[in-house]
Amino acid sequence: MRTLIISYDLAQPQRNKHILAQQIMSIGRSWARPLEQTWYVRTDAAADEVEELLRVVLESDDGLLVQATRDEAVMTNTALRWFRQRQPEIGAGPNGGGNNNVIAFPAPQPVSDDQEELPFDLAEAC
Repeated sequence: MRTLIISYDLAQPQRNKHILAQQIMSIGRSWARPLEQTWYVRTDAAADEVEELLRVVLESDDGLLVQATRDEAVMTNTALRWFRQRQPEIGAGPNGGGNNNVIAFPAPQPVSDDQEELPFDLAEAC
């Protein structure tokens, strides 16, 4: 199991944004998104395998960085700090207290080709 940092730059930011996010979340067992276009993913896949999976949903004018991390403590603390700022109850750990550095998310279900990119009414969400 390795931790990869994935960062991308979309030439047209709204194009494939949600599909790309779903693809990234499905790569590993846990992930964190500390910045809008930067992700940490725990996976068994190698960086080049992940790059191949993501290139399918990117256009030729989009940028992609996939790199293995060496210092997981820095990554974990950065992601944890990000989560604590936004939802303090998440950073409290699974039992409501302590300094748990691991936040795991279940991988999303694969999206079928005929599913809408945003499966909800945007007017209702706002």
